[in-house]
Amino acid sequence: MEKIDLKKQYSSLYKASAKKMEIVTVPKLNYLMIDGAGDPNGSKQFEEAIGALYSLSYIIKFMYKKGEQQIDYGVMPLEGLWWTDDMRDFSMEDKSKWKWTLMIMQPEFVTKAIIAEARELVAKKKSLPMLDRVRFEAMEEGLCAQVLYTGPYSGEAPTIVKLHEFIKESGYQLHGKHREIYLNDMRRTAPEKLKTIIRQPIMK
Repeated sequence: MEKIDLKKQYSSLYKASAKKMEIVTVPKLNYLMIDGAGDPNGSKQFEEAIGALYSLSYIIKFMYKKGEQQIDYGVMPLEGLWWTDDMRDFSMEDKSKWKWTLMIMQPEFVTKAIIAEARELVAKKKSLPMLDRVRFEAMEEGLCAQVLYTGPYSGEAPTIVKLHEFIKESGYQLHGKHREIYLNDMRRTAPEKLKTIIRQPIMK
């Protein structure tokens, strides 16, 4: 059986430093994605989106492991894009206007046909309201600045400010949507132990 370590393969993207800001280039990668809106805290839609993404991702993993391909790999972390229609309204205190895309990166060999088959299998086993809203899409972020943050999501603001300052001091400007990569399962990890890569696309 072939074993693939995607976190090691893309180590610069999934092992950020907490001590220094870094600039990385994010290539074109494939993701399962779901869009939503509103404050994620206590949101049923947000929880259902996470459930649908993880359930589908794990079924796909086991289809490749148990199927003819005989490929084993670890399911990648949950990621999120966050924005508002007018970024002047983007507030860490008032999240009611937030829009989001939750996503999980998929290996390059995963196909639309496999995803369609996996979706049918998941639907037979579980009732997941957001399952039909999962889409498969490629995304290329390009040049980005990132840093690792540890702690509750409510305490991210100072780290985000420092990252934005680093971007400006490095001669770049913000470009694209704020991105977070959740290295722990937020449903099973104490807030103070949560590790999150905070990433911001940049441009000259």
